[in-house]
Amino acid sequence: MPVDEPHRVTCHLDRLLAERGMTLAALADAVGVTVVNLSVLKNNRAKAVRFSTITAICDVLECQVGDVLSVEREVR
Repeated sequence: MPVDEPHRVTCHLDRLLAERGMTLAALADAVGVTVVNLSVLKNNRAKAVRFSTITAICDVLECQVGDVLSVEREVR
């Protein structure tokens, strides 16, 4: 898939944060990234994300990568 094409990865931070009663700002502080960077990820606009960021998110939210991200099936 060329880089310019839209991706099918969906981020579930909204749901995870709501379930834990946590704000995006609190998560950003705990993870050590900016609110803007997490907002880009949360709103499915990220083109890339560091494994270290995903690991930190999973550690703070006590979840697995599959709880944070999923890949939509391709419709043919």
